[in-house]
Amino acid sequence: MIIHSPQPWGDFAGEERFFEGNLEAWRALEEAYNAGKIRAIGVSNFEQADLANLLNNASIKPMLNQVLAHISNTPFDLIEYCESKGILVEAYSPVAHGKILDHKEIAEMAAKYGVSVPQLSIRYCLELGLLPLPKTANPDHMRTNAAVDFEISAADMDVLKSIDRIKDYGDANMFPVYGAKL
Repeated sequence: MIIHSPQPWGDFAGEERFFEGNLEAWRALEEAYNAGKIRAIGVSNFEQADLANLLNNASIKPMLNQVLAHISNTPFDLIEYCESKGILVEAYSPVAHGKILDHKEIAEMAAKYGVSVPQLSIRYCLELGLLPLPKTANPDHMRTNAAVDFEISAADMDVLKSIDRIKDYGDANMFPVYGAKL
């Protein structure tokens, strides 16, 4: 079970961090975890300050932080911070809400490896030590999304890490994590 956001969506990426409210919600998760009602507790969309608040004031550290992470939008500093604290980073939307499917440079690299853009995107996350969380209702896509038993060269990883950030997520722009507030 996770706390989905450290702030209400209407205040997402704003100045107010809601530290006390997050501590109260976290204490409830700790209680349920200690009672054996849930097996894992974590957070989503938490930045370093939000995580530090929990780490400094809670008895159980978050087991994971679920963040938006994909080719062209990888929060390297946050990932490094989480790793240094032993917090697994789960990459949601590793295919950028579908917006990298038509990216020419990424498509060319996927072709170089003989894989699809989603497969390259998922593998990218795995190579960074992240747990990718691709979303699809299509059983064929589920199968191909799992077929990522190849390695991306260090040079190609460097290229993927430096691809310009997506500025328009289309319909997903309505969600604060994809919108201009970040």
